[in-house]
Amino acid sequence: MALTPLEFPADDWLTWLNERGAGQLQAARESIAELVRAEPGSLLIVQLWNDAAIALRNAGSVAGLLSSVHPEAAVMERAEEIEVEVQGYSTDLHLDPDVYRALSSVAPANLDDDGRRMLAKSLRDFHRSGVDRDAGVRDRVRELEAKTTELSLAFSRNIRDGRLEARVPGSALAGLPADYVETHPVDSDGLVGISTDYPDVLPFLTFSTDAAARRVVASTFFSIASPINDPVLAELLQARHELATLLGYANWPDYDAEVKMIGSGDAIAAFIDTVSAAAGPAGEREIGILAARAALDGETEIDASNWRYFHEFVKREQYGVDAHQVRRYFDFGKVHDGLLQITGQLFGLRFTPVPADQARPWHPDVTSYDVSFDDGRQIGRIYLDLHPRERKYNHAAQFDLVAGVRDRQLPEGVLVCNFPRGLMEHRDVVTLFHEFGHLIHHLLGGGQSWVRFSGVATEWDFVEAPSQLLEEWAWDAGVLQLFATDADGTPIPAELVAQMKAAEEFGKGFLARTQMFYAALAYRFHLERPTDPTARMLELYAEYSLVKPLPDTHFYTGFGHLAGYTSGYYTYMWSLVIAKDLFSAFDPDNLLEPEVAAHYRDAVLAPGGSKDAGELVADFLGRPYNTKAFEDWLNR
Repeated sequence: MALTPLEFPADDWLTWLNERGAGQLQAARESIAELVRAEPGSLLIVQLWNDAAIALRNAGSVAGLLSSVHPEAAVMERAEEIEVEVQGYSTDLHLDPDVYRALSSVAPANLDDDGRRMLAKSLRDFHRSGVDRDAGVRDRVRELEAKTTELSLAFSRNIRDGRLEARVPGSALAGLPADYVETHPVDSDGLVGISTDYPDVLPFLTFSTDAAARRVVASTFFSIASPINDPVLAELLQARHELATLLGYANWPDYDAEVKMIGSGDAIAAFIDTVSAAAGPAGEREIGILAARAALDGETEIDASNWRYFHEFVKREQYGVDAHQVRRYFDFGKVHDGLLQITGQLFGLRFTPVPADQARPWHPDVTSYDVSFDDGRQIGRIYLDLHPRERKYNHAAQFDLVAGVRDRQLPEGVLVCNFPRGLMEHRDVVTLFHEFGHLIHHLLGGGQSWVRFSGVATEWDFVEAPSQLLEEWAWDAGVLQLFATDADGTPIPAELVAQMKAAEEFGKGFLARTQMFYAALAYRFHLERPTDPTARMLELYAEYSLVKPLPDTHFYTGFGHLAGYTSGYYTYMWSLVIAKDLFSAFDPDNLLEPEVAAHYRDAVLAPGGSKDAGELVADFLGRPYNTKAFEDWLNR
C-alpha cells in the first residue's frame, strides 16, 4: 500500500496537535509497556523499541515545528508543552532499568548489521543517561533533564519574542535599495523603524551611509533578549554542568563531545585555536584594509556596527561588486524555482506542487511539494515557510515534520527562513541553498528501517557538511545563469559571478575568526559558567574576533545556538573542513554532472546515520577525509 503524507486540519489546529503530538507520545508509552512484558531475548523487544522511537520522534517533531512557526499563540504554547512532555518521557525512558534490562537481553548476533548498530548506540545512550546509577542519581538526572529542556525553550522563546525596533532618522535610509526604502516609511517625526528581523537589520548595516544610525541599529540588534536571558542562561549552564558531572564527566563539553566526531572538550579548544591561528594572518590583512577605508570616513576602528558596511564598500570599490546591482538578478520567485530545478537535476528528483487546499499548511505563505525520484518512486513531502512574520522563528533552519521509515512513513521536512519577498541579497541565496541541503538530506536519508538512522542522523558535527557543500552551487556562474536573471530576462554575467567570488574570498580570514569567537564563547561559557558573562564575552572577543564589540551590548543573550548546539558551535567550521574535501570530488567546470552527484547522493545522503560520518565520506571519496582542500581554500 502506498504511503501518504500527514493530513493537516482545515481549521482546528489545537485539536489536531493534541491528536498527533500527545497521541504519538501515548503510542510510545504503550509500545514501551509491551516491550518490558516481552520474553527476554526476543527480537520483538527491538521491534517495539523502534515503534516507540518512531512515535516519540513524531511527537517531538510536530511539537518542535509548530512551537516555532504556527501563527496562533495557543497552538505555539501547547506545542511547547508537548516538547517538554516528550523530552521528559525520553529522560524517564532512558532511566528505566526495566527497559534497559529488556534491551540488554537481546543478543547482537541475532540482528543484522544495522540492528546491531542500533542496539549498541541505544545501550550507550542508556549508560550516558545514568540508568546504571543508584535511584537518587537517576532522580536527580530526571530533574536536571526537565530543567534543561524548560530553560532551553525559555532561552529560545525570549529570543523569538524579543523582537526590537530601532528608531533612526529617515535620512539614514540613504544608501539602501529603493524597494527597502519603499517598505520603510518615514513617520511624522521624521523617523523610521528598523526591526531586529534579519531582512531589516542586515541590509541596513550593510548599506546605510549613516554611521550613527548603524550604531543604534547594531546596538539594538545585539541587545535582543537582554537582560531577560541572563538568568536563564546562567541556570542552563549550571544545570548542564551538574548533569555532566553527576554522570561522571569532567564537564559539559566532554559529555557533549563524546558522541561527536571530535570526541572530547579539549579537542574542541584545540580545533578553535588551530583555525584561529591559521586564519589570523589573512584576517589581520583584511581588517587592515577595512580600517584604512573606515579612516577616510573618520571612523577609528572596525566594529560590529560598521564591518558589513566597509566590507561591502571594499568589495564594490576594489572588486567591482555592487550588491545593489547583484540583487537585481535574484528575484525571490526565480530563486525559489531555480533552487528546485537545480537540486532536481543534481539529485534526480521531481518536485510536484501540492495545491494549498490539499496541503492546508499552517500559514498562507507556506508552499508544499511532493518529492519523487525521476523514475516516479515516491520519496516524501516538503514545506517551504520562507518569509518573516510576527512571533515566527527568526533565523533559518530545517525542521523535521516526519522522520521517514521504510514501508511505514514518508519523510516530511520543513524549511523555515526569513527572506524578503522581492529582490534577495546573494547571501540570502547562499543561505537558501545551505538550508535546502539539510532538507534534501532529511528526505534522501529517510529510507531507513530503524528510525534512529533516519535523515540527518549522523554525528552532530557532520550535519552541516552536506549543506555547506550545496552552497558551492550558489557560487557557480553556469548554475546561477539557469535562474538568476534581471527584470529583462538577462542572465547574470559570468564575469560578475567571478567578481563576486573574488570579493567573497576577501574577508574569509576575519570571518573565520568571527566564527571561532562564536565557537569559543559556546565552549568557554559551558566549561567555565562565568559569573560575569559580559566581561567574559569581551575577553573572548579580544582573543578571537578581529571585529570590535559595541559598548553595552550582550551578543550572547540573543545567541540562539547556545540552546540547541550547546558547547558545539565549532561544528560549523569542523564540517566546513569536510565539505571542502567533499567538493574536491566534483568537476568545478560542470557542477551538474549527474554521475558524481548520484554517487554522492547514494554514498553520503541516502544512508542517513546508518554509518559513521567518516565512513560515509570515505565511501564517497575513496579515502579518509583530510584538511588539504580546506587549507588550500583558506590560504589562497
